[in-house]
Amino acid sequence: MTVVEERPAPAASPPPRRPNRAWALLRNSWRQLTSMRTALVLLFLLAVAAIPGSVLPQRALNAEKVSGYYQAHPKLAPILDRVGGFEVYASPWFAAIYLLLFTSLIGCVVPRLVDHVRALRTVPPDAPRRLERLPQHAAGEERSDDPAAAAAAAAAALRKRRFRTIVREGDGGAWTVAAEKGYLKESGNLLFHLALLAVLVGVGFGHWYGWHGNRLLVQGADQGFCNSVTQYDESTLGPRIDASDLPFFCLRLDDFQAAFQPTGQPKTFEATVDVQAKQDGPWQRKRFTVNDPLRLPQANVHLLGHGYAVILRYTDRYGEQQTKILPFLPRDGMFTSEGVAQFPDVNIDPKTNKRDENLQVGFEGVYLPTVDPQGGPTSVFPAENDPTLFLTAYRGNLGVDAGLPGSVYALDRGQIATGRLKQVSGVRPQRLTPGQTWKLDDGTKLEFLGTRPFATLSVRYDPTQPLVLGGAVLGLLGLMLSLGGHRRRLWFRITPREGSGSVVEAGGLPRTDYPGFGEEFQQVVGAARGDEGGTP
Repeated sequence: MTVVEERPAPAASPPPRRPNRAWALLRNSWRQLTSMRTALVLLFLLAVAAIPGSVLPQRALNAEKVSGYYQAHPKLAPILDRVGGFEVYASPWFAAIYLLLFTSLIGCVVPRLVDHVRALRTVPPDAPRRLERLPQHAAGEERSDDPAAAAAAAAAALRKRRFRTIVREGDGGAWTVAAEKGYLKESGNLLFHLALLAVLVGVGFGHWYGWHGNRLLVQGADQGFCNSVTQYDESTLGPRIDASDLPFFCLRLDDFQAAFQPTGQPKTFEATVDVQAKQDGPWQRKRFTVNDPLRLPQANVHLLGHGYAVILRYTDRYGEQQTKILPFLPRDGMFTSEGVAQFPDVNIDPKTNKRDENLQVGFEGVYLPTVDPQGGPTSVFPAENDPTLFLTAYRGNLGVDAGLPGSVYALDRGQIATGRLKQVSGVRPQRLTPGQTWKLDDGTKLEFLGTRPFATLSVRYDPTQPLVLGGAVLGLLGLMLSLGGHRRRLWFRITPREGSGSVVEAGGLPRTDYPGFGEEFQQVVGAARGDEGGTP
């Protein structure tokens, strides 16, 4: 008779859960975004995206150059404008790259920081069973002291070399010493990425809450300016800054000293200014140079360059005089400078008090601080050794009453092309030296009274500048630690010897590529065993 054992059938396994494809896509996308490879790619893209901002004129910096680009490239300019070519740093695609890089770095650094802190708090693992299988191995050597004393001596030698060390007692009277070193490599790596985050945050908030303006300031108490948007030649305010948020201060250029090499190369520039930091407050005299800006409580004033302003006095046909101080902009290293003088409010009939727009006068010229003895149209030295001014006079309608924006350093070429502004001085420009007078064909005259120096100033305020500077310094420090650090582990196993004494065996494992690990291992083992040649 056969007995059949009946066993209950095993319960059926539950059906596999269907994966959530949306969640899997989000998880994989996040892992890909927060990888170091993606962060490097985004950093490269950010650098590439910044190139158009340095190649194309930016509307926030100079709207006139953008208008000139439209005139020079009427078909290409609208296309570039639609994709944000003239406002690169405020465009959505640049902001997208910036935010993605910021997110990638945070998602990459934070988990690694947590793991690094956990690793720093974890003691080195115990010695493996077979030390001879490690890349570096030192065979057992007999010692006269007992295992505990030998283990203590080895641990002391390792701690002297700044190894994280732990001593463990094993079975049968054996002792092990585990040591680890090189966590500064990962610390430096994390410090570099955290510093990069600080730089990104600083640049972003500095753009939001910072501002800057450029001003050409002529020497003289009558040529000063106060910190106002309307008094800057060019200015840019952050998105979070209004014109009313600018701090109060006023500047006057009291003196400017420039020294040059015999070859004409600049040697030193020094500006002396009078500063009023508070309304109705006292004026204080300050000096600053190119590499040493004037530091005010909420702004820094940088010296960019200098030049010469021509002083001209025009006497119209009714005997009325107008004096103007006109900066001429240098076009080369020897300060061959170009500029214009416009007198629209002249030749007003005193009987009718009316002005004839067709009797406006303008002068276009070149100023040479040191004229070429051979008669060339360029300066041969940047200092005023032989100052000479060449002028060409125009009479007619200057076009300044039309209300259209134009440059103060050039006449309206459109008025000249249409004949509304005509040259009246002949073919050859008139040559003037300081103190000379030029009498025009209608009885009016122009006097060249001399020059004054001017300084080109850049006034800037960046509230996050210390953060960016600190991030850059910490980034370099982290990079050096990351490149110079090498993580490695050492183990010593000390076992009792028959009779008395102990046997010391050692092994080493480099955790990163470290060509000099073998030599270091021999030195550490020698120091732990008490050899004379192994002392650090």
